[in-house]
Formats: sequence, structure tokens, C-alpha cells
Amino acid sequence: MKALIAGAGRLGTQIAQVLAAAQNDVTLVDHDEDRIAELESRLAVRLIAGDACEPEFLEHAGALTTDVVVATTGSDEDNLVISLIAKRRFAVPRVAARVNDTENTWLFDHRWGVDVPVPAATPLISLIEEATGATDTVALLRLSKAGVNVIETAITAQSRAAGRALADIVLPAGTVITTVIRDGQPTVPTSEMRLQPGDELLLVSHTATEQEVHAAFQ
Repeated sequence: MKALIAGAGRLGTQIAQVLAAAQNDVTLVDHDEDRIAELESRLAVRLIAGDACEPEFLEHAGALTTDVVVATTGSDEDNLVISLIAKRRFAVPRVAARVNDTENTWLFDHRWGVDVPVPAATPLISLIEEATGATDTVALLRLSKAGVNVIETAITAQSRAAGRALADIVLPAGTVITTVIRDGQPTVPTSEMRLQPGDELLLVSHTATEQEVHAAFQ
């Protein structure tokens, strides 16, 4: 699958990482050249700086041949414009757009080219499943169907888990770390691995809440 993601914030970056890890062809674009430059050493995806609200730029980024466009910018106006261009000009089969302000939800429909409106609070895994229309994008997606929570957390310089080995992290009962994404690459966690700022973790749990998992690391 070819995916074009507009908006290289935390959400857009995470979507790009997960889709790339599942062997999809991913392009991530953002108007901020510094942000794109920052991600070049971290992500194994195609990165392009430019304004996704401009049809010419979207064409340059591959909109003519992409299977899905996901608009994840922090601006509802931009996400609607991107969606409309993707659907009307480039006939992208599936378009998903993040809704930042719930009062604008009514705008995110077929009239603006949006196939899948995604509320900002939607969990990452659910967002990817809805945006791509595939429940097997990564193996973790199937877990949500089996009553297992899929939870993500990111390590920053301020996180108390930064610099600590995974063996030293006390996790809630019934919780397992499945993947550590480091420098854009998914890594199988080991007990000796020391967490670094910038690491992103995906965990599964039968019982723990997102708040309980985050408390173990933050």
C-alpha cells in the first residue's frame, strides 16, 4: 500500500512509523523544513518539505498514485483542503482527516472529500485501522479485536524511564512491551535495552489503562 501523510507532528510521525514497519510505501510531508530535516535521520520513509494544501505539491509528493491520504495537521482548515484536493483532483481511493476541534466534525464528510473523519482523541492503532481500511496493517491491530488494549507511550528527556533498562521498569500486571521504535525502526525489546529520549513504545495489556502504563514510564 502507498500512503501519503500530511503533517509531520507526533501523530503523523507515529502513523508513518507503524505503516513503514508493516512494509508499506510511506511518504510524510510537512511545511516545516526544519521538522523534515530533523526526521531524516530517524524515519525510514520518504520525507518532503512543502505545503500540502497546494495541488502541485501534492502531485509532486505522489498523490496521483497513492492509495490513502491521511491529513494529520493541527489545523482543521488545512486538513479539509488537503482532503478535498486529494479526493477531487487526484481521486485518491481513501482519505482520512484528523478533526482537531469537535465543533468542526460536521464538516468532515464526502463533501470535503473525507472518507474517514478521525477525532483527535482516537488511539493511534484505531486511527491507522480506520484510515487504511485494513485490520491487518500490523499484527497489533488484530489484538484490539480480541479485547487486548494496545497502548503507546513516548520517552522524552524528562521521562523518569529515560536511561533505564527495561528490566528495571515495573509494568502493570498483564502488560507486555511488544515493540520499541528507535530512530524510525521497530526493535524487539530485550531486558537489557536502555530507553532513550525519542524512543516510542507499543505495549499490550489485558487490564491496564493508558494512564497506568504512562505512569510507569513518565
